[in-house]
Amino acid sequence: QWAVLRIRDQVFRSITDFFYQEGFIRFDTPVLQPTSCEDTTQLFGLKYYDDMMYLTQSGQLYSEAGIMSFGKVYDFGPVFRAEKSKTRNHLSELWMMDAEMAFYDQSMNEDLQERMVKKILKDALTNCAEELKLLERDTSVMENIVNTPFLRMKHYDAKKLLEEKGFTVDYNDDMTTEEEIEIGNIYKIPVFIEDYPFAVKSFYMKKYTDERGMERARNADLIAPEEAREIIGGSQREDDYEKLLSELLARNYPKEEYEWYLNIRKYGSVPHAGFGIGLERTVRWISGVHHIRETIPFPRTTVLSRP
Repeated sequence: QWAVLRIRDQVFRSITDFFYQEGFIRFDTPVLQPTSCEDTTQLFGLKYYDDMMYLTQSGQLYSEAGIMSFGKVYDFGPVFRAEKSKTRNHLSELWMMDAEMAFYDQSMNEDLQERMVKKILKDALTNCAEELKLLERDTSVMENIVNTPFLRMKHYDAKKLLEEKGFTVDYNDDMTTEEEIEIGNIYKIPVFIEDYPFAVKSFYMKKYTDERGMERARNADLIAPEEAREIIGGSQREDDYEKLLSELLARNYPKEEYEWYLNIRKYGSVPHAGFGIGLERTVRWISGVHHIRETIPFPRTTVLSRP
């Protein structure tokens, strides 16, 4: 545990150093929020004076306001997910870094993520050699990744590859745990799975219609090898007021709760993109521990709430 938490500290410092070097500013966002960023079924609610509020899932929507003044911002803090997942990859309280960048498209977004992940790995290999040795971690895959370009693959092509390998796949759905693990096993480097079906992704993502007539998000999840699965999710954000409003209404989201977010576009906007990286998932990958609860001092899960 001593070694794992020292690696956690190094990953945190690598991420913040990276953003300082890239010209970002830290832009802290509320932990208490009036509505959801992604999925209303995964919220922890609490009484806030005379109103209902929720523990944050992400600071993203607020960070999008920040880039209109500062260009590139990030926040880094605890977020909360109320999904009742009992897997070795889920926590109810976790730490997330969310970044937003003005005048970025999705390709630029992925370029930035790749540079960041390579810095994280390089710093860990250099500064945590003793800790990795204590954990008996085979670092050969990570060492190779530092100097290897990441792969970019469309969601459709990833599903087709898996189908050819004997998986029963759903082309209209997200990637399953088993599918993400298999992609990592095949390539042994991080893979950006791009352009998921828009129907299974968040309302704020920019979308387009592909050659098969399916609406797709301009997004990507970064799948890490060694059974680390998804460590980053990101997308180009919808910058058109009318399109964003139309999508909110189509999903029956309360317009009044998102009025301020819509207004970021109403009087002029810019192309922009962003992403989030989970600290604990990244630490689990680098340290090689089996369960994500080992990567945080006092884990909170569906069955762990004390001490």
